[in-house]
Amino acid sequence: MKEWTYKEWQEAMKKERVAAFYLYTPMCGTCAVASKMMAVMEELLPDVAIGKGNVNYLENLAMEYEVESVPCLLIARDGEYAQKLYAFQSVPNLYEILKK
Repeated sequence: MKEWTYKEWQEAMKKERVAAFYLYTPMCGTCAVASKMMAVMEELLPDVAIGKGNVNYLENLAMEYEVESVPCLLIARDGEYAQKLYAFQSVPNLYEILKK
């Protein structure tokens, strides 16, 4: 999964049918599990643009999207911000959300 900047997220959001930006911090234990789940999503859904970002370096994005905790998944559909997800729950749950 490629590390995205704020600008790369904005570009993916505009040009892709579905884009997902996974936000994490290196010291977050839950994020380690979520990272593995997102790697599976990347394999299962090659048509979904998926990037990741260390929220410690994305302060403006965190404020704009009111990110309250990590892991966090920002989802855009058809050029528009659509959803913010904190509870990833399971691979099947993520799959259903992202394949829409």
